[in-house]
Amino acid sequence: MKENELLNVLKEHGQEHIFEAYQKLDDKGKEKLAAQIERIDWSIVEMAGHKELSQERGKLEPLSALEVTQIEENKAKYEEIGLGAIRAGKVGAVLLAGGQGTRLGSDGPKGKYNIGLTKEIYIFERLIRNLMDVTDKAGCFVPLYVMTSDKNHDETIAFFEEKNYFGYPKDFVKFFKQEMAPSVDFQGKLYMESADSLSLSPNGNGGWFYSMEVTGVLKDVKARGVEWLNIFAVDNVLQRIADPVFVGATIDSGCVSGAKVVRKADPEEKIGVLCLEDGKPSIVEYYEMTEEIINSREANGELSYNFGVILNYLFRVDQLEEISSQKMTVHVVEKKIPFIDEKGVLVKPESPNGYKFELLVLDMIHMFDNCLSYEVVRDYEFAPIKNKTGVDSVESARALLQKNGVAL
Repeated sequence: MKENELLNVLKEHGQEHIFEAYQKLDDKGKEKLAAQIERIDWSIVEMAGHKELSQERGKLEPLSALEVTQIEENKAKYEEIGLGAIRAGKVGAVLLAGGQGTRLGSDGPKGKYNIGLTKEIYIFERLIRNLMDVTDKAGCFVPLYVMTSDKNHDETIAFFEEKNYFGYPKDFVKFFKQEMAPSVDFQGKLYMESADSLSLSPNGNGGWFYSMEVTGVLKDVKARGVEWLNIFAVDNVLQRIADPVFVGATIDSGCVSGAKVVRKADPEEKIGVLCLEDGKPSIVEYYEMTEEIINSREANGELSYNFGVILNYLFRVDQLEEISSQKMTVHVVEKKIPFIDEKGVLVKPESPNGYKFELLVLDMIHMFDNCLSYEVVRDYEFAPIKNKTGVDSVESARALLQKNGVAL
């Protein structure tokens, strides 16, 4: 992009201050900043002035789940279907691993965190072991696609190399970077994080499929003949990955997507709930729910909105391609954003000073016509690590791993 084109783009969007910063740079710095500006989706940046638009919801209704008792009754059938799909090379897995272990007191990728007590056991290692429980049974490997971020891409790959991919064949693992989104102040002005760089952060876990497309990794998915992708988060160390029973149940249901859910521990639990919105599957976050919805009950006394998602989804690839051209909901989130001021001094705010823009994987569910709500037993499949101690912590995950016979 030529300088005059760059100036026109920035003027058009009220960002002339960025051009002033650009003019002070050497050629290398100018090239770096210009490349960042070229990648900006201005329709997202302009949402800073319309924060409320990203929060509107349609008519909500309960969505029943395929419950544990029903799954157990049909387990052999579902598992046979799922193992058949895995052995035919039709199932792949996508690990969302763009986050850092900051809340755990670690500077590196979250997956590098050691959860062992008497020996080293890393989060990445535990997840690979969970996947290998399935591949050992299937007698073949499942392609694994690992989404990283700018902040941890090289370190993640180096760690997998150092640990020899935890015994998983390297040829079946591909890494790709999550797209980045700019940060703005409350007036919608772009922040700079250094003299030659905009303030950029990962665009939320919902950008994973777009990132697969732009990085070329989707070509590998297609070349291998993968028809289903199991998406899972890095922080749940108990989850089953490419679970043949889940895969088989979803295929058998005729649905184009599936979501693993757990029964809510109590009405107030802070977990997103799978339901119907305007007749289509949807996930409503706990903070979006009214008191009426939270406490609504069925005739049998069960909560109407009783099943919470655990960020483990199954999507049909051809359907993902169909919806990839549609605009996803953008979540405009107030954050504390470090930036450099007009004098070039780095400012670290103590309270929110602007917006970041995030796409969430849970919003993809509403873009599909249907979704199988698939219940799993919390103590067997849900051990999230969000904090060092307390609820959803390293401590609670260790206890659940030990309960499931994992030596730490």
